[in-house]
Amino acid sequence: MPPRLAFVIGSGGVRSAAALGVAGALAEHGIRPDLIVGCSSGALMGAVLAQGVEPRAALQLATELWSAELTQKRRWRAWLELALPRLAGFGPDFAMRDARGIQRALERAFGTVRLEDLPTPMRVAATDAASGMPLTLISGPLVDALRASLAVPFLFPSVAVAGRRLVDGALSDPLPVAAAADAAVLLTLGLEGAMPRRVDRGSRLAAQATTTLINNLQEARLSAMRARGARIVELLLQLERRVGLWEPAALPEVFDAGWRAGERALPQLRALLQASTAAEARAA
Repeated sequence: MPPRLAFVIGSGGVRSAAALGVAGALAEHGIRPDLIVGCSSGALMGAVLAQGVEPRAALQLATELWSAELTQKRRWRAWLELALPRLAGFGPDFAMRDARGIQRALERAFGTVRLEDLPTPMRVAATDAASGMPLTLISGPLVDALRASLAVPFLFPSVAVAGRRLVDGALSDPLPVAAAADAAVLLTLGLEGAMPRRVDRGSRLAAQATTTLINNLQEARLSAMRARGARIVELLLQLERRVGLWEPAALPEVFDAGWRAGERALPQLRALLQASTAAEARAA
């Protein structure tokens, strides 16, 4: 049976934790998604929800998973690999940061759970590193799927899944609405990247270019789904300040902003769910 309500959570670093607050606001009114679709950090937050963890407890788990110690542990050998690529063994799995801590944290949080066994069905967006094409993971170890969707090239190494080398889903589909095309109503949390205030170094110039590409790709995916007649409720996240991608201290305020966004979306969401139910009744 097709899902009635799909919650699609886009990439956005720490801001993806707003999904936990959204879920809390909806649950207070008896609304829970039948499907969760996530990309990158959105997949991580979605996995916490798909396991059935209550929103406040989910925030605590997210805090443990998104600590600076886990996401920012550097590989000092990476500098040698950059300086002397042939001698030091630079290759397609190059990474500036050590992903072993993330692997252990994910295993503690999710164990050996498989995607197809989650209490709420979930789909995870990733990118095939060789072809650059988007793909959706619907089965297999949850930890592997999350590692793949979070594998930002250059920062973290790619992840081998079913014989393919996978990287961050945001490269090809930062808000994977098409992966939930079979749902009657889509609730989307798209998190546009903030452009650098100043472009005074190479990293900020690169950030300007990648942010432009990802923001436009996200809007293109949404526009395509709207053109197909999809019923979409777009959540608007209102933060009082600029929140960095890797800022764990911002998790509580992002959670609260998500809760408020969920409450604001309730009237439109209820209306679309009712319209969907009425359309199904007429078609029966």
